[in-house]
Amino acid sequence: QVQLVESGGGLVQAGGSLRLSCGASGHTLSRYSMGWFRQAPGKEREVVAAISWIGGTPYYTDSVKGRFTMSRDNDKNTVYLQMNSLKPEDTAVYRCAANPGLHIQILENYLDWGQGTQVTVSS
Repeated sequence: QVQLVESGGGLVQAGGSLRLSCGASGHTLSRYSMGWFRQAPGKEREVVAAISWIGGTPYYTDSVKGRFTMSRDNDKNTVYLQMNSLKPEDTAVYRCAANPGLHIQILENYLDWGQGTQVTVSS
């Protein structure tokens, strides 16, 4: 129902910054909770950050707290992930996903996914 396209990934040195964007089409995001997920080779997909459509402070996994900031701009139908102080351990394919509900930590609730953007952090 909603098409999501990520952008902003790339290669960055450790300690650097990237901002990922997730643009949506086909539906407005104002009534969707949104999440950022990542998957590294040989690893399971994990939630990085998520925010309810109601608002409030985003959820962050412990490993990115204080370094990553998730935000959304409903007027632009876009969500962002600002990533600072990047570490090699952050290397992964990052995907955004849309969730019609409020339970932002339940993976099965995310029904629409972007294709992913590669983030590579060199040491």
